[in-house]
Amino acid sequence: MSDIWGYQPTTGHTAGNTLIGYKVEATDGSIGKVDRHSDEVGSSYLVVDTGVWIFGKHVLLPAGTVSRIDAAEEKIYVELTKDQIKDAPEFDKDKHLGDAGYHEQVGGHYGRHRRV
Repeated sequence: MSDIWGYQPTTGHTAGNTLIGYKVEATDGSIGKVDRHSDEVGSSYLVVDTGVWIFGKHVLLPAGTVSRIDAAEEKIYVELTKDQIKDAPEFDKDKHLGDAGYHEQVGGHYGRHRRV
């Protein structure tokens, strides 16, 4: 299985390109917009502001869940359903940035849903 914390080469993402403000699409509909992201090797992720969909919750999506990025449309497609994302551990920027334990928890949550 490939690394869940790295962008797949087929996504079309180029390190250094900002994704902030891009809409995020689950396999069954829109889930929100990118609030922040990281291109750090071995720890790449998106933080998505879900807005009113799950009452302003922020979720962290490992870069390995991204299936493709449409720069023209400013949309990011992820290989997850809305329920898989809704059930993820909530992201708190004051507590979770750089927290290896939280990364493990999130990786475990999404790892269960990955296609190999």
